[in-house]
Amino acid sequence: MPGKIQPSEKLEKLFRATASSDEDVARKASMQLAKALEIPLRKGIMSGDIVGGIFEEVDFPYGVAVEFPLDFLAPGTEKDFVAYTIPSQGRVPERQVEGDYVTVPTYRVGNMIDCKQQYARDARWDVLARMMSVLEAGFIKKDNDDGWHTLIAAGADRNIMVFDSNANSGQFTKRLVSLGKVVMRRNGGGNSASIMRGKLTDIYQSPETIEDMRNWGVDIVDEFTRREIYTTDDANGDYVNRIFGVNLHAIDELGETQEYQNYFANDLAGALAAGDLELMVGLDLEKNDSFMHPIRQRVQIFEDPLLPRQQRVGWYANAEGGWACLDNRRVLLLSC
Repeated sequence: MPGKIQPSEKLEKLFRATASSDEDVARKASMQLAKALEIPLRKGIMSGDIVGGIFEEVDFPYGVAVEFPLDFLAPGTEKDFVAYTIPSQGRVPERQVEGDYVTVPTYRVGNMIDCKQQYARDARWDVLARMMSVLEAGFIKKDNDDGWHTLIAAGADRNIMVFDSNANSGQFTKRLVSLGKVVMRRNGGGNSASIMRGKLTDIYQSPETIEDMRNWGVDIVDEFTRREIYTTDDANGDYVNRIFGVNLHAIDELGETQEYQNYFANDLAGALAAGDLELMVGLDLEKNDSFMHPIRQRVQIFEDPLLPRQQRVGWYANAEGGWACLDNRRVLLLSC
């Protein structure tokens, strides 16, 4: 049967041993099985991930401070660093500068799963596979939520909301993308030739706003573009995913009454533009210098030695990390 797990004889014997009446044998078998499952869990942790392409992972061993240096040129002080006309008598003015740093707190995350010993005695690998999927999904969900809460909070802190006043309520338009590009540029600092200035590269939005594009008429886009929109294949993630050089991403957690928009409205007391229904998040992912995911400890799995007395076998896993947006000029909130 396609997709059926075919464990090796050694793993099957190891799984059965976790239900042994000999406590030492069961514990050793559980520990060995935990090690055998640890690498697949780490690989599977990326499945369903919607923050991995945004945040940069940085490993920090224990004993090392989780600090990120900041440039001595703080946002808003660019105009102070200019050259001067030197008078006929006098010297060049001095300006002493000093860099700063940000300390990012890390925290531990844990998850646990267990089952009846009967499943181990019967070598029910289908049950074990499902258990590992649930264990994996818990870490995925936690990482997604923490990462996106960081992004949305950083955007809300800027107190800038971009919207298209000419559009109908809830309508996604190409003019909104244009406005986002201009606002990101105007609020990015520097001048038109600055190397490190921000620009809008990606917009994360609900599937509903993506589908709005399929209803664009000839008064908005030409027939060739309309055909391209109609023939895209959602099954392969092949949305019409680029407007004016900005990548469009659909994520289910954004949209009216969805959890990330609820987080913005309820937890952050944020407000959309008058009459608008949906929140979108614009990011500058070109520089990759702001969104950080420091990691103290990657996911590790351990057997639970207390469960055999309850006629159960199980494993728990933990990790430690944190999330940071070092420069919120890389985030822009939009609404439609």
